[in-house]
Amino acid sequence: MIYRFGTFALDTELLELRSGQGPVTVEPQVFSLLAYLIENRSHVVSRQELIDTVWEGRIVSDDTLNSRINAARRAVGDTGTAQAIIRTMARRGFRFVAEIDVLASPPPGGAPSANDVPASAGPEVSPQRQKAPLPLPDRPSIAALPFTNLSGDKEQEYLSDGITEDIITELSRFSELFVIARNSSFQYKGKATDVRQVGRDLGVRYVLEGSVRRGGDRLRISAQLIDAMTGGHRWAEHYDRKLDDIFAVQDEIVGTIVAILAAHVRKAETERTRAKPPNSWQAYDYYLQAVEAAISFASSFSAEDLDETRRLLQLSLSIDANYAGSYAILATAYHAAWAFPLNSEFLNPSVLDQARQFARKAVQLDANSPLAHACLGTVLSWQGEHEASITEFERAIALNPNYVDWRFGAALVYAGHSRRAIDVLGACMRLDPFYASVTSFFLGFAHCMLKQYAQALPPLLECVSRSPNLRTGYVLLAATHARLGQLEAARSAAAEVLRIQPDYTISGTARLVAPLKLPEDDKHFFGGLCLAGLPE
Repeated sequence: MIYRFGTFALDTELLELRSGQGPVTVEPQVFSLLAYLIENRSHVVSRQELIDTVWEGRIVSDDTLNSRINAARRAVGDTGTAQAIIRTMARRGFRFVAEIDVLASPPPGGAPSANDVPASAGPEVSPQRQKAPLPLPDRPSIAALPFTNLSGDKEQEYLSDGITEDIITELSRFSELFVIARNSSFQYKGKATDVRQVGRDLGVRYVLEGSVRRGGDRLRISAQLIDAMTGGHRWAEHYDRKLDDIFAVQDEIVGTIVAILAAHVRKAETERTRAKPPNSWQAYDYYLQAVEAAISFASSFSAEDLDETRRLLQLSLSIDANYAGSYAILATAYHAAWAFPLNSEFLNPSVLDQARQFARKAVQLDANSPLAHACLGTVLSWQGEHEASITEFERAIALNPNYVDWRFGAALVYAGHSRRAIDVLGACMRLDPFYASVTSFFLGFAHCMLKQYAQALPPLLECVSRSPNLRTGYVLLAATHARLGQLEAARSAAAEVLRIQPDYTISGTARLVAPLKLPEDDKHFFGGLCLAGLPE
């Protein structure tokens, strides 16, 4: 391709930068950096993205990167003060901002100079203008290309096509994703594809590729998620199954791929959320940043992360007061402020009431949002409305069968359905590779309620090792050690509870944050806390 801007032209075929005065001498690395910024001008390119592509992931100092950026600016007549061509976005990265004409490279020997006018050579020899890349949507965007049939039998293509169509359909259930329709994705069937070009053609950041091989009574499905901007792999997996019931196998694999895929797309989005250009810093951008801060809080349980979550959500709602996602996460943040000893909002009933109001608002604004129903279900559970809580979570799953949320497991434990909670939490941990540490806590809680103390111990130990400031993790760990007769370990865990919350008491804290429905569960749980030596 030839990219023309001002009096310059960059030719990716000849690896040459030209100006009106002729070729411009640039180092190969500077040329690669300039070409990458031009090819990805639709978004802000982060420093890490440049390192991953131009330097192929090698360790690079800020000084080295800045010197190459300055060299690229000098080569095209720009400066760090003017930034008319390459603009630095504070704390986000760099963006090529000059107007571009995209031309096809002519045959060897026919390359135009930078000041040629394409139309002057006549229609037969003028370069063909290419279709400009589609802008990326504000939502995470993905195209699932037709899975390749590797069975050696054309008659088996219905299977690979059907699996691809099912994946597209199931991905479309996730309202937070922008999913390219089957009709467009299947335009690439049977063709050798460059995922970067696919991303430009379809205006998506992520591309899913895969293959299906059927042999005898076995089926192997492979899938890989690729970042279409960098060409880097985000995730890859394969699945081997027996074909006892082809439709059941297909449903199982599609559901697994889609849930894991959605988790990886979400993680990729939070990693790049600060690389968005300023003109898209709108409600959804603040929402994404708030989700990232909320994820940080789920492991740190620090007041700073919670405050940052709420600050970003308020910014989101100041731009779009009707954005359901922001209200849903705000409900979660207020519930967290009520449940954890971070400030004066701890155990303040009005804070939990506010959380309920925000969750109700989210459902009113988007009744088809699984997240909104799950957030409302969470608040209802802690307010002791157990059946209503479970109804909300089941509504979320009805809206999206692939929706997973550890909070459903929590609600089930509190409602006295610990066996079902183990199944739900197991699915969360299988389908969400980045599950929060509190998922392990509630898995341990469920086993503890079933008096399966030896099975409760490993997830509880995992929980406190990942989140050493989670008070409830140590509370239940102390009770579990005590039930197993490990009294020294129980006392050690109880001491950690008091480190996190010096004024902790069973009657003053535990009874408010553990709303158990069944009297026998209540007696069992609080008996374990007393056995562990926690202050009453």
